[in-house]
Amino acid sequence: MTGTSPLTPVAGRRPRAAVAMQPGTAAALLNAPSLAALAQACDLAPLPVLDDFTTDRARDVLADTELLITGWGCPPLDAAVLAAAPRLRAVVHTAGSVRGHITDACWERGIEVSSAAAANALPVAEYTVAMILLSGKRVLERARDYRSERRRDNWLTTSPVVGNYGRTVGVLSASLIGRRVIELLRPYDLRVLLHDPYVSDAEAAELGVRPVGLGELFARSDLVSVHTPLLPATHGLVSRELLMSMRPDAVLLNTSRGAVVDQEALVDVLALDRIRAVLDVTDPDALPAGHPLWECENALITPHLAGSQGNEWQRLVDLAVGETERWAAGDGFAHPVRRERLAYLA
Repeated sequence: MTGTSPLTPVAGRRPRAAVAMQPGTAAALLNAPSLAALAQACDLAPLPVLDDFTTDRARDVLADTELLITGWGCPPLDAAVLAAAPRLRAVVHTAGSVRGHITDACWERGIEVSSAAAANALPVAEYTVAMILLSGKRVLERARDYRSERRRDNWLTTSPVVGNYGRTVGVLSASLIGRRVIELLRPYDLRVLLHDPYVSDAEAAELGVRPVGLGELFARSDLVSVHTPLLPATHGLVSRELLMSMRPDAVLLNTSRGAVVDQEALVDVLALDRIRAVLDVTDPDALPAGHPLWECENALITPHLAGSQGNEWQRLVDLAVGETERWAAGDGFAHPVRRERLAYLA
């Protein structure tokens, strides 16, 4: 017996779609060409975007919506929302994590979900590699000293700890971003270690890295780059003991989530002037003005800027447009989010 799955768009008919996100998000992400591309692939509901599913207009739009294009600020798609959207079959998310709006009710209905996490992984990986190389040359510290002293140092007497030749980089978690970092590090003369209990020795060999235990990763690496998602099991994973085991002058680089690191312990270890840190994320994400991390001169703190910003948002939208076109044509998603993998994603 043959037939059409209720999750598959009917060939030759454009599926009805709507955009659900904060208006500010839509203004930043969806330019005229992007909206035109979406409207060509599907029957797109007129703007403004949906940011409150309880209004009369939202209920009218949801009544015949088959595909939702979501972004930051999309309300949760809970059972009540799905009851108002009986034809909803798929969600294309223009950002990375779908935890904020994809609920158990979505999976129970069998709604297909796509995410732009792969597109957002690249700028984070680029930031990470840049910071690995800059920290190896101690660029920021030496630039600060140069500005202060107004004279060049004797490069013939530069400490042998400065430089990137043969440096050991430890990657904590072969997540989507962790894997992109490993890929981007391949052209450099670096040794790359990996700790990820879900990666087999054979898969690590394919990635071109050496698998090690958590303790060995911190003890042997000149820089540890944290890419594990924040889960109950990973809260405070980077402990005081691990931080104290790092090599003198080693670097902790965190672009994952601040709470993966025991931040109180990190402040204490930084105060000993044993290690350095590059932190694009903290706990809380926006540090209070009086937080002691601000006083640590050996910590570079950036305002959670590694992910997509500025013109990099277009990469997210381009991926979402491509996913919309694929789904509307009945080809399925190239970047699906699987329920069984959700517990391991950021």
